[in-house]
Amino acid sequence: MAGDAPDAPRAKKCLGADCDKDAGDLQCPTCLKLGIKDSFFCSQDCFKKSWSQHKALHKSAQGKPQDAFLHRIITPGLVSDPDPITGHFNPFPTFTFPPGTVRPVYPLSPRRVVPKSIPHPDWSETGIPRGENRLSRSKIDLLDAKAQDAMRKVCRLSREVLDITAAAIKPGVSSDYLDDVCHNACVERNSYPSPLNYNNFPKSLCISVNEVICHGIPDQRVLLDGDIVNLDISLYHEGYHADLNETYYVGDRAKANPDAVRVIETTREALDKAIAIVKPGTPIREFGRVIEEHAKSRGCSVIATWGGHGIHTEFHPPPWIPHYAKNKAVGVCKPGMAFTIEPILTVGKPREVYWPDKWTNATVDGKLNAQFEHTLLVTETGVEVLTARTASSPGGPIPLPISANGAADANGASKP
Repeated sequence: MAGDAPDAPRAKKCLGADCDKDAGDLQCPTCLKLGIKDSFFCSQDCFKKSWSQHKALHKSAQGKPQDAFLHRIITPGLVSDPDPITGHFNPFPTFTFPPGTVRPVYPLSPRRVVPKSIPHPDWSETGIPRGENRLSRSKIDLLDAKAQDAMRKVCRLSREVLDITAAAIKPGVSSDYLDDVCHNACVERNSYPSPLNYNNFPKSLCISVNEVICHGIPDQRVLLDGDIVNLDISLYHEGYHADLNETYYVGDRAKANPDAVRVIETTREALDKAIAIVKPGTPIREFGRVIEEHAKSRGCSVIATWGGHGIHTEFHPPPWIPHYAKNKAVGVCKPGMAFTIEPILTVGKPREVYWPDKWTNATVDGKLNAQFEHTLLVTETGVEVLTARTASSPGGPIPLPISANGAADANGASKP
């Protein structure tokens, strides 16, 4: 059978952080050693200028942790044979997963479409957040009254989307189904789901189950009674972003698991305690001290790789908000600052392992972890929680396990 005529060769694009030129034959030498293909630049100067961002790709290829979303997906080269009945398969059959219960279940559904009538962020086509990449990492924007009102609106919409998606959580539904619910809720509100194609992230929702720390990719795995699941929702509406997440119990078995309750409720309270000190003049480094102090009081550890961030017309502008004690964050809170606080705590070792998709990262020992996040606005007198729960929001706190002496047990188990 005759095949189609081969396509004409396409010009290579420069991987420079803010470059639209075609690339020449200059390739990154480290990428060549690591086997990363198509790593071309237009000039030596462009390569040098982009180095601080580009080297994150090397960490991805080596399976090393890195900040936030600053990495690309490298398509896996091997897949297992699809199940003859379901068509599902493991995309990484040669990867040794850390201990735990969660494994990828592919195929991923096709990328969901956002109507062109809805404003898109600059990465929607290319995957590259060019505006964000151009930011000074030391300049913190203060929002005027108009911008603050825009943030209130997008944060209210993001809360609605999170609550709609969380209401669909139950044993037997897939994470891909929840991604569909989230995506549709965003579109219905004339909003773009910010994660979609951000540095090539393939979905509209980050969903992280049990030992998965963050940035889990929705797939065909179904939730089980006893799981805990984090939904991380981000919206782009009328030029502004919102960001929030919560961790939820899946079924009664999860609520009966002392470790699940301990890590979820401790993380929820740690965020609340950090928010309680937000006001003009509070040093940014103080949030981490409060969070880690509460985590240790309950036998939990802070996963320090991930932190909060500024948010407004860009998704992840300054400041960076560490969640651990004795950090070196500079600056103090000022009226008009908008940022997130989003601690992640675990009952095990605060170390992580990346899956080969270069997004999903899980605890190295397979232990449970939880995360909570709010978008905050510093006011003249304190703080406004822009993504606050409502009276009808699904989920919410439950009591800690009770030990034999009748007191709430900080370690989540009965004492002899």
